[in-house]
Amino acid sequence: MTRKKALIALGIAAALLIGLCLALSLRPGGVAAGRRIGVVEVRGFLADPQSAVDALRDLRKDEGIKAVVVRVESPGGLVAPSQEIHDELARTAAVKPVVVSMGVVAASGGYYLAAPATRIVADPGTATGSIGVILKFDEVHGLLDKLGVRTGVVKSGAMKDAGSPFRPMSTQEKAVFQGLVDDIFAQFVDAVARGRKMDRERVLALADGRVYSGRQAQKLGLVDELGGFWDAVARAQTLAGLSGEPELDYRGKKSGGLLRLILGEDSDALAPLHSVSAGPLRLEVPGW
Repeated sequence: MTRKKALIALGIAAALLIGLCLALSLRPGGVAAGRRIGVVEVRGFLADPQSAVDALRDLRKDEGIKAVVVRVESPGGLVAPSQEIHDELARTAAVKPVVVSMGVVAASGGYYLAAPATRIVADPGTATGSIGVILKFDEVHGLLDKLGVRTGVVKSGAMKDAGSPFRPMSTQEKAVFQGLVDDIFAQFVDAVARGRKMDRERVLALADGRVYSGRQAQKLGLVDELGGFWDAVARAQTLAGLSGEPELDYRGKKSGGLLRLILGEDSDALAPLHSVSAGPLRLEVPGW
């Protein structure tokens, strides 16, 4: 082989080696992947948990992800979605550090899902807490009476139309619904006590439904430290023992859609519209 051919072969080999290194650096578990921190965003009214649940599950299984930051911008929502994200976050926190970063509001269901995190970081002015359950019913029977409109119902059991807006709620129905609220409230309190490693009685004393600022929540033990998103990233980096500039790997982002294309993240302000057809039993802050 001539000297010229040898140099060409060496150049090709070097190019292949560089390409291989770049490919490895971009794949999960690759060279640069050793500094990756996963990011999951939970925004708006909590009605569909699948995107966040899938993202947390993927990040937990990805060996190249050393820590996870969950950004929460939510006033809460339905009970089961809040619990599903909570459970997946807890499973992930058992494997690698999970830091929750609270934005403008992370309350009720938004706080429920955050409770099992390794650390919770909130801005001083974040609206959080609101540990409680609310069950709302509309009543239109008074208006219908004035209009002379009557409704009839055929049902299989005494409670089948409980909560109907077309008649006053009975004492028995109120007792049944109160029992439902009390049971889910107990689940909420237990989740906070377990996740925050707090005495249950202490949590109960804080759980009258009120909203706390981030600074108040820190003093009460509901939040670990004050700061923004990048402070949460720095905390995750420290907990994972990473050095240098971490690479953020965003997962589970919302799909585009026309509104998000036009409004960007401001489209999240329309999240309350998603709750119109949702059920009445919720972990949310009314009005947010």
